[in-house]
This record gives sequence, structure tokens and C-alpha cells, in this order.
Amino acid sequence: MIVAGVMSGTSADGINVALVELTGGGPQLKLLGHLEFPFPPAVRRAILAAMNAERARVADLARLNFLLGHLYGGAVIAAARKFKLRVELVGCHGQTLYHQGEPQAFLGRKLAVTWQTGEAAVIAARAGAPVVSDFRPADMAAGGKGAPLVPFLDYLLYRDRRRGRIVQNVGGIANLTAIPAGAKTEQVVAFDTGPGNMVMDALTERLFGQAFDRDGRIAARGRVLEEVVSEILRQPFFRRRPPRTAGREEFGREFVTKFLGRCERARKQDVVATATALTARSIADSIRHFVPGSYAELIVSGGGAENPTLLRMLGEAVEPMGIRLRRSDEFGLPWAAKEAVAFAVLAYQTWRRRPGNLPSATGASRPAILGKISYA
Repeated sequence: MIVAGVMSGTSADGINVALVELTGGGPQLKLLGHLEFPFPPAVRRAILAAMNAERARVADLARLNFLLGHLYGGAVIAAARKFKLRVELVGCHGQTLYHQGEPQAFLGRKLAVTWQTGEAAVIAARAGAPVVSDFRPADMAAGGKGAPLVPFLDYLLYRDRRRGRIVQNVGGIANLTAIPAGAKTEQVVAFDTGPGNMVMDALTERLFGQAFDRDGRIAARGRVLEEVVSEILRQPFFRRRPPRTAGREEFGREFVTKFLGRCERARKQDVVATATALTARSIADSIRHFVPGSYAELIVSGGGAENPTLLRMLGEAVEPMGIRLRRSDEFGLPWAAKEAVAFAVLAYQTWRRRPGNLPSATGASRPAILGKISYA
């Protein structure tokens, strides 16, 4: 079956589409093609304004939902044409506007909630194929945090009989999947480690007017403010035991403003270097404190894999643990395609009425069939 996986992450910079051939019950997968489609600037601004917003117009949220459906559908069509393939199923994660994995009080109840937008019925109508969407709620209904979900793919791709591996995705948020040597699914540990590119990108945009620190050049010219990193790593989030999730609720606008305040009159390059070090150290601390056992490799994917300064800092931080740094591209899957591939695989699982979550990663009480199906 040829499945299109569609992903747009917390950075809201665009749409990733991966066309994947999936077979069997494993399943076995083959990446057939991958494309990226940047969001128009006005659309990205609208998405970022809606994320974790204190106030938002219902009409604008409804319009954004349908607009993203059209954009996702158009991206699937364009990818299918480019690679001359007929898509039989679409798995679309949607754009996360709000994710709260921990229950909080609301109108007399304690609720954990999530919201991904991008109308699946519109995608199905445009792409001419059924769509599996809204993957997180089924896991949360089973008592999980609805994240992370990519560990299902990590386990398929990277498990090894003889060596333990940690798969580290550095997107807007950073998350890891720890797979012990010869592990079964119930032995996999996965959780969000903290900020990935989100804080670095926001500071680079504020201070330098650039969307991100290309090749880590700005951070490479800066000096890390060690006291700032140490102070932030003492905050409750970084001491919370897994399973745990994070998003713009923890590391968005308010966090960035406070981060700048902590840096006081430091050089702009030092501020970006310090944010980069925070990502690297929070990953290393998470491994040190919350990942039991021995691991040989740390496999990095996501946009952070293109930042040499971050990779250098991360390599230095995990080297004392005897862990070697590698990139996911070395294993045949481009880092930019990985999350889109993951949602193609999860959609395939749902289509075959098979669970797609790992309860050991999300905290769910049971395996769950994820998502909702919209027919063409």
C-alpha cells in the first residue's frame, strides 16, 4: 500500500510529505519520495498566533482548519504528481495548536487535552484517498499523554539485537526514544527532553531578524552563559520523570522573554549560544537521569541535525557516557522525512486496525488504535 505521511511541526515552517510503500504486519517500509512545502508567510504568522493563544476568534480558527486542509491536500497531490504515484491512504498529523498532556482542572473536572487542526475531510476530498488524522486523542483516552508517537517508527527502524540505541529528534521540541539491545516494545522508553530548535529559532529571529541560526554560525561565535543554563535546568520540567511532553506551552513566547531577561546585557551571539547549549545539555541530562541501562549510539534527526554547533555541544555532553553521536541519514532515512514517514506508518496501522502507540512511551494503560478516518 502506498501511503502519504503529512507533517507540520511546532516550528510551523511548512508541510512535509513522505510517500511510503508499506507491506505486511511488521510493517516493512520503503521511502519512495519526500517533498517539503514552506507555508506562505501570512499562513505561518496565523498559525503561530493561534498556538497557545490567550484569546482567538472562533471564526479565524475554523477558517484556519479548512485552509490547512486545502494546503495539506494540495501538498499530497503535488507529491504524488512529482513521483508519479497513486496514493491509497493519507496519514496527516495536522498542526498542533495546543497540547496539554497533564490533567488540569476545568469546569469541575481534571482533563488532559490536545488539539490538532487541518480538516481531514477536505484533504480526503482533494487527494481522492481516505485520511487518518487526529492521532493523539485515542492514546489520551487510554490514560496516555498523547505523545510521543514517533517512537513506534523508531522501534521499527533502529532496534538492534546487540547494541542499545537512543534516537533523538530535535524539532521545535526535542524528544528521545531509548531502545535497549534486543528490546521488546514494552521496554522502550520515550519522552520529550525539552526545547529543541524552538527557543534557538525564536531568539535568532528576535535578535538577528533570521528565521533560524543557519549552520549554527551565530552560536559558534558566542560564549555560553553557564549560570543561565544551570538555573533553567533546575526548573521543575527538567526534573519531572517520564512520561512527559512539552510544547509552546512550556517553551514558547513567555519562556523566550524570560530567557532574554536572564541573559541581561549579554552579547546577542552569547544569547543564541546559551540557548543552543540548553538544548544540548537538557538532552544529555535527560539521558543521564531518566534512561536506565547502557547505550552505544545517539542517532540524531530533525532540523537540529543540520546545526553543527548543536551537534558539537551534544557530542561533548554525551561522550562521558560512552555514547557515540550519529545522524539518522546514515541509516537510509533523511532526517527531514522521518516524522512524515512516522505518520504514514501510524495511518497504515490504523487502517489495518492495529495499535500505533507504545504505552511505555506515552503512559497509556493499553495499546490503542490511533486516529479517525475520513473517507474520500
